Amino acid sequence: MYFGVKKITRRILFPRLTALAQYLKLRYNICVHIISRKALIQFWGKHPDSETPLTRWYKVVEKTDFHSFVELRTVFPSVDRVNDLFIFNIAGNKYRLITSIHFNRSKVYIRHILTHKEYDRGDWKK
Repeated sequence: MYFGVKKITRRILFPRLTALAQYLKLRYNICVHIISRKALIQFWGKHPDSETPLTRWYKVVEKTDFHSFVELRTVFPSVDRVNDLFIFNIAGNKYRLITSIHFNRSKVYIRHILTHKEYDRGDWKK
């Protein structure tokens, strides 16, 4: 009971502090660990027009805690599942981002980033 009173008192006495804490939690709290951003940077070095959509994808995935494929599909309706891999359409289906997602550990492993032509060849399936 003492802890509940202390928490309520803190909110009443320091309302700005709690708003700041909420902002910092939203801004700096990372829900999902993405491995590795380096692959994204290398890809957009070769394909500069992919930087904005890949950065957007990275930020959304990093801040959202997905527990299942259904939840992932609500945020990214175009994501497909092939065996244990999840395939995202990036930049209007111009690029494909192939990932392995472990929902129980909140980890996303980037396996391949391909152009649509490279994806159609199917070398990534091996």
